[in-house]
Amino acid sequence: MDLATIVIVDAVLSEGGIRAAAARCGRAPSSVSAAVKRFEQALSMPLFRREETVIVLTLEARARAPAVREAMARIAAILDAAGREPAEPVPPIGLVALDRFVRIARSGSIRATAKALGLGQPQLTRQIADLERHLGCRLFERSHSGILCTATAERIIPLVEATLDIWARLTHASADRFRRDVATWRLGAVMPLGPESEIARMLASLTANWHRTRPRQPLFISSTTADDLLAGLRSRRFDAALLDLAEIPADCDGRLVSQTPLVLAGPAAALSDLGGDLPRLLAACPIAVPSARSGLRREAARFLDDTLSEAERRRITLVEVDSIPVIINLVGQHGYLSVLPESSLARVHRPPAMIRLGPAYRQSLTLVWPRGTFAGEIGELMISMMRAPAQASERPSSTDSLSDLSSPNA
Repeated sequence: MDLATIVIVDAVLSEGGIRAAAARCGRAPSSVSAAVKRFEQALSMPLFRREETVIVLTLEARARAPAVREAMARIAAILDAAGREPAEPVPPIGLVALDRFVRIARSGSIRATAKALGLGQPQLTRQIADLERHLGCRLFERSHSGILCTATAERIIPLVEATLDIWARLTHASADRFRRDVATWRLGAVMPLGPESEIARMLASLTANWHRTRPRQPLFISSTTADDLLAGLRSRRFDAALLDLAEIPADCDGRLVSQTPLVLAGPAAALSDLGGDLPRLLAACPIAVPSARSGLRREAARFLDDTLSEAERRRITLVEVDSIPVIINLVGQHGYLSVLPESSLARVHRPPAMIRLGPAYRQSLTLVWPRGTFAGEIGELMISMMRAPAQASERPSSTDSLSDLSSPNA
């Protein structure tokens, strides 16, 4: 790591983006982006995440921003003590070189420091000469009896030590997190439809059984959309993912875990009056759907495409809400329609009226993992734990509000 990279990253954190930081530092966006990647690799920590077309700071980055700002202040003080003008570009001085400078100053001998570090004396001498050249000042006076620090070096030493301490704190937190990550299985999963949904039940069973049988190997579960899960698998952010898709991606292995029939849920009056004329029903009420990044949205879109003509599709109103609990509330309290798993709705208090969509429309849950990087037996173990029977008794399904497309009254 070098001083210029830390200064650039501080600008990125302060400005909240690559381009704004590039303008502030007078650098090309590509060089700023490269600096951010170097910093992320050094800390094993992402600074940004992409949300649609917007880049936002991660919570990890926000938590470490004060330490980076503190390091930036020390770096500015070092350059000022060396006599550099504030407008001058920050030189590419490595923290390793600064650490060796402090070691030499404390020992009073380049030869002794080189021996302690396992380096050749000429190599260390050249490194200190490069440091003096970048700073634009002399740090040591040579003599037959050893070396002495210049007045500039005496001013710089405590600032350098403070900078190195800050960096040690940052990398120590990263090392602790890395050690935890090495021992932790990271499972990404599609977002549960609610606390009583099938996905929530399966993940709770997996968590409880995993903790009971593998107490020394933590399991971390994070929920997001299918597209984000696939991206997380490719970047190795997740070891495995529970997708709401039937197909297994080409670059993954996996197995189908479960399939749940889908229903068209909505206000009882509308389903009773118009359930036999789906185009009229779909045009009469707004339809709440999750984002296109989810597998459930793809199934809902397939149902609409199969049911409506092009002209009829133009008459419907789709409202995109990337929260299943909000969608269920819109259906139950505000007269919306939605395509949702039957089992999850049947468990909620006062379930809405529903029309079964038939065997062609199902929510499929598939556990997948990158090919060649995730032991198949661990995947099978996870699936068996997900399928373990629930400990608490389940609420009986409600049939009073459920009709079927194939029945005469549908």
